[in-house]
Amino acid sequence: MDVIIVMCLGVLAGKFFFPEKWKRINEILQTVCTVLLIFSMGVMLGSRENFIGEISELGMRSVLFFLIPSVTSVIIVYPLTRIFLDKKSQKKREGE
Repeated sequence: MDVIIVMCLGVLAGKFFFPEKWKRINEILQTVCTVLLIFSMGVMLGSRENFIGEISELGMRSVLFFLIPSVTSVIIVYPLTRIFLDKKSQKKREGE
């Protein structure tokens, strides 16, 4: 929750208080901070003793976290689009 609050404050500060002329500097700073964050996360993960074993375990969990929502979305959205798009196309044909 704290991260979301800080991000929202950053958005508001950027919108109302950050001058437009510093936009390019801000973009470079964001890129450097992102690279530094990714690097430090890699160092932290690489320093774990059983990292390879953890990756294989996390890999299976992440496949499930990807697969279940994706399949569920397709199962829900496909019939709904067929229903609503068919109604829309029928209205277009009737209007012509």
